[in-house]
Amino acid sequence: MRRLPLPLATLGVLALVTASLFVGGYDIDPHALLTDPEARRMFLISRVPRTLALILAAAAMAVSGVIMQMLVQNRFVEPTTTGTSEWAALGVLLLTLLVPAASPMVKMGAASAFAFAGALVFLFVLGRIALTSQVIVPIVGIMLGALISSVTLYIASSTNLLQMLATWRSGGFSSVVRGSYEPLWVVGVIVVGLYAAADRFTIAGLGRSTATSLGLPYRRVMFIGLSMVALATGVTTVVVGFIPFLGLIVPNLVSMARGDNVRSNLPWVVLSSVALMIACDLVGRLVVRPMEIPATVVLGAVGAVVFVVMILRQRGKAHV
Repeated sequence: MRRLPLPLATLGVLALVTASLFVGGYDIDPHALLTDPEARRMFLISRVPRTLALILAAAAMAVSGVIMQMLVQNRFVEPTTTGTSEWAALGVLLLTLLVPAASPMVKMGAASAFAFAGALVFLFVLGRIALTSQVIVPIVGIMLGALISSVTLYIASSTNLLQMLATWRSGGFSSVVRGSYEPLWVVGVIVVGLYAAADRFTIAGLGRSTATSLGLPYRRVMFIGLSMVALATGVTTVVVGFIPFLGLIVPNLVSMARGDNVRSNLPWVVLSSVALMIACDLVGRLVVRPMEIPATVVLGAVGAVVFVVMILRQRGKAHV
């Protein structure tokens, strides 16, 4: 990756994007796109929104992972290993019970608010634990997430909303059509914001005392960073559900290849996340065609293996 030119990597991702546009249960090829009005209509209503949702959701979770890892100073955290996604699901569930007719935008607001609260709870608990290893941090997050998830599951089972909850948990892009994915465009604002404030997040990643001594408004940067993560997580949870491990493994693999400069790594993190997300979606669509496996299931399997390898690698370093 260090020697791979960015334009060449961009061309590779564009090839995957093109493949995503023309793979699916409904046969659409370039010739049909020009001559068949029904194929063109299906292409614009389903294929284009789905591919855009894949790109935006991947960018959202990758950027969220980068921010969380810098703020917590731990490489093993991202929204699904800190319980943030589970809090977002709890917020959507409670809003569905209290205000069944709430609009998607209101649901996204509730999910983002609960995700923000979940991130604060995670940081609060983390600040009161004696950390002897970096691995403990994601374990604490996963335990908190499991606790919130069990509460959410209990409420959903008591109110006959298990099926809706399962949809959020599984995450998937098969139901994404025109009119349902557009809120994900807010992710573009978050990516631009992160790029503009990349140096501040890099300094914040040095720790509170060091960042404060360098003149950085640490609390303000923490608040902005957590708000960006909460917004990205809330919107993504409502539109496509949970996307596990993406924000954890991709920023780490990019850092291993290129170093820890957030500003220079960000384009690579976004491109790599989009490539991995689309590749997992293509695998899910092709292996059981014309049915499909949710992209998040394929990504979860890949991400779990990489996560375990990273932990073993970290333990190996600790024993050197």
